Amino acid sequence: MHLSDLWFIAIAVLWTGYFILEGFDFGVGILLPVLGRDDASRRVMINTIGPVWDGNEVWLLTAGGATFAAFPAWYASLFSGFYLALLLILVALIIRGVSFEYRGKRDGLRWKAGWDACIFTGSLVPAILWGVAFANIVRGVPLDAAGNYTGNLFTLLNPYALLGGLTTLALFTAQGARFVELKTLGTLRARARGVALGAGLASVVAGGGFLAATMASYRRGGWSGTGIAAVTLAAGAAVALIAAVGADRRRRGGIAFAASSLGIGSAVAALFSALYPYVLPSTLNDAFSLTTANAASTAKSLMVMTVVALIFLPLVLAYQGWTYWVFRKRVMSPGQGS
Repeated sequence: MHLSDLWFIAIAVLWTGYFILEGFDFGVGILLPVLGRDDASRRVMINTIGPVWDGNEVWLLTAGGATFAAFPAWYASLFSGFYLALLLILVALIIRGVSFEYRGKRDGLRWKAGWDACIFTGSLVPAILWGVAFANIVRGVPLDAAGNYTGNLFTLLNPYALLGGLTTLALFTAQGARFVELKTLGTLRARARGVALGAGLASVVAGGGFLAATMASYRRGGWSGTGIAAVTLAAGAAVALIAAVGADRRRRGGIAFAASSLGIGSAVAALFSALYPYVLPSTLNDAFSLTTANAASTAKSLMVMTVVALIFLPLVLAYQGWTYWVFRKRVMSPGQGS
């Protein structure tokens, strides 16, 4: 295996971790006006992700940095072609992060309501646009011989990509509801359980349709190698998402959250397996497509990156695991006691 293939797998793992972890805190933000019937319940919901949301975004920063260093041609074509969508995501993430910090600076209800709206919007926009972006990466975009994107924003808003956006929205909303169920008590937990079941059913329908369309139209490996892996992972994702809904019906929140995490992880892995060996296919001419071979950095650069990753990645994972362990208990409002 060439180092470029290894880094393709590493980037896939980073995006998988990001979608699983950031997915649930996007979901919590999206559900803030749905589950949070008053300021106290909204404060509890925010507190469930307060210690971890910024750590979850490290996965995004690392994935972007790894793409820039390992596949500069992919990074250049991707960010130039998707610049408006990615700018919207960046602005939404900035607004969301500022909202978490400023919401508690004053006690006025209008002040908090404004920042709550920003948290909702800052969670909703990325939840949709990440699905749209990844669907276009797998489907392919109009790239010319120089790797330049020749389409426009509306080129990216095709039916397949919009289905991808609806899929990530449903997946993250269900994941967020299950996380709130795991981390709270009382009426808020009961409301989260009900929303988790409905959003879980929506994620099965949207996710099943999206994965079926991907395997039918955009599987690059045929019925050998990565093609078989993609189909197997897609089937596993569907089974995991259905199992999560079954656990919701039995009020087994922990099992539901674990199953949905497995489903999201398998779905992302299926997309990368369907994409390989391409990193950004061209819909104009297959010869213009970017692959793990022609988009990669030099072998020396990849070797240096590998050594650095082997040293620092275990430390980052250990620290984040420790954070989740420290803040593992349920979050309660002051009136619920200790």
